This record gives sequence, C-alpha cells and structure tokens, in this order.
Amino acid sequence: MPPSATSTADSIGAPSPRLAILALSQGGCRLGQELASKLGGDFFACKGRLAKQMGTVWKEYDQIICIMATGIVVRTIAPLIKDKYQDPAIVVCDELGRFAISLISGHLGGANALAEQVAAATGGQPVLTTASDVLGKTALDLWCRDRGFLVADKALFTRAMGKLVDRGVLHVWSPYPLGTLPKDLHRVEEPAQADLIIDCRAEYGTSKALLIPKTLVVGTGCNRGTPAELIIQVIHKSCEEHGLLPQAIARLASIDLKQDEIGLLAAARELGLEIDFYSKDQLNGVEEVSTSAAVLKATGAKGVAEPAALLSAGDGAHLLVPKMKWVDATTAIAERATL
Repeated sequence: MPPSATSTADSIGAPSPRLAILALSQGGCRLGQELASKLGGDFFACKGRLAKQMGTVWKEYDQIICIMATGIVVRTIAPLIKDKYQDPAIVVCDELGRFAISLISGHLGGANALAEQVAAATGGQPVLTTASDVLGKTALDLWCRDRGFLVADKALFTRAMGKLVDRGVLHVWSPYPLGTLPKDLHRVEEPAQADLIIDCRAEYGTSKALLIPKTLVVGTGCNRGTPAELIIQVIHKSCEEHGLLPQAIARLASIDLKQDEIGLLAAARELGLEIDFYSKDQLNGVEEVSTSAAVLKATGAKGVAEPAALLSAGDGAHLLVPKMKWVDATTAIAERATL
C-alpha cells in the first residue's frame, strides 16, 4: 500500500477454514475424534441424523470430512450443492483411513489439500480426480484466486479451463505486465488472439473469458453530509461512463479532512473497500492534476479526487478518468501500473 497519512486498512490475516468431521459407525467415530484432534476440527457423531447434521454444518463450516461410504455422502449432499464458488470442501474417508477422496470443491474450497492432510494423518492415500491435477496442468481457478482476479463470467471461464485441459495451453492477454507465467499459459500480443483476458475494462466481458484485476483506485471528494447512497451511485456511474468494471476497484482515496465523513465511510463499508486519506500537503505535491479555487479555499488542497487517486494507486499510476463533478461529490479514477 502506498504511503498515506491514514488508512482504514487493518493487518488481519484470513481466518483458518472451519472444519467439521462427520461419522456414522463406531470405527468411523474413533477415527473422526482422532482427526478432529490432529486437524483442529469439530467432530459430530451422526448415526440416525446424518441429513439434519449435514444441513447444519453445510452452512456453518468451510470444510467437511465424512467418514462413511461415498454413496451415502453423495445422496445426502445432493440437495445442498450449488457450485464450486459456494459449496464447502467435501472429503470422504473410509473408517480405516486408507483413502481420502476429494469429492467436491477440490480447488477453490480446498478439498484436494484437505484430502492430502487427511491421508497424511491416517497414513492413507489421497484420491484426487480434478483434471488439472491428474494431467499436471495449472489449476486455473486457484491461480486466479491467489492473484486476486475476479471471474467476470463463470461459464466462459469454465470453457477456458476446458481448453487448457484439452489443448494443454491457454493464450492470455493483458495490458498489464504479467511477470513469469505458468508454462501452460502463453502471453499473446492482441486481445483477439487470447482465450483469457486480464483487464478492468467492460468491452471484453461478453466474448472472452475475462478476469478482473483490482487495479483501479477511485479518488472521492464530497460535501459534508453527502449520503452513502449518492457516493456509491456516482462511483458506479464514473465506471459505467468510461467502460470500466466497478469490480476492479481496489480502494477509495480522499483528503484527511474526510476521515469522519459518515457517508463516505459507510459507502466504503458497503462496497467492501478501504480508504486512504491524504493531507493537503501530500495532495498538493502531486503534479499535473486539475485544480479548484473553491477546493483550495475550503481544504487548503488544490484538488482532492485526482491527486488522492494517484497517490493511492502508487508509483507509475496514471489518471484513467479525470475529475468528474456530481451533485455534492467529485470522482476521479487512477489505474495502477502493475497487478
């Protein structure tokens, strides 16, 4: 994060996934209690009430180990399954711990990794059937998650993953430097040549598999008492009018006089974004931005939205959307130089 006078960011790591372990037989319960101790999970004996218990842990836990027959698990979870972006990781294990089967949510949910943990704890064998693991290809969903890319269209992204498995190579285009790519992802020079595009612009969203990087920073100025709803509205309009995807917004930025602005803080919370605040001296140190005599008189800064956005976006950033004036608010959008 670029230097700032104040930031709403907190240095809190991601919480560990919550693990539930379900078993039916006496032998399964013994193994379940052992795994709960070794892996740090909660154990549930479920004989006679598996469906009810599964329905509960499905909502409350990120990962579930089922020590029972695979068929029982499949029939029990069938009504609960939505998609790999929402479902918990499910691993099925026999009561002797010989096999740990990654059943659903292998990559994003972490079932593959959990199966390997279970097998290590029992001395058994992890069973992974995801195509990328079997064929030694890049797990594209994990690669995207680890880089903070959002999937614009799940169907198009699934099709791209299928191409990678079938062809062994996927062509990637981005206006940003990508660094070293996995050996089966090949960078191309033109968007038309690509199977996968990494960009913050909306123009590719319907024809190509698009990944949205967090590369935009919105600088915001507002009058006192401006409601959160209006601030959110003008942020979205600023993106829409310039063909940008609001999902690509990484942060907001403003002057430190707005640290207690209720509407701005509420808007950031609703959008799930952090705000960087800068002093007038920091804002005045940014060259080649729009100036306003009214803003200078009120705040001591020659401008707020443009310099705040550029400062927060960091070295090499450029102004993608110059200052836009709205009722009671101003916005400007800067684009980071790197992912």
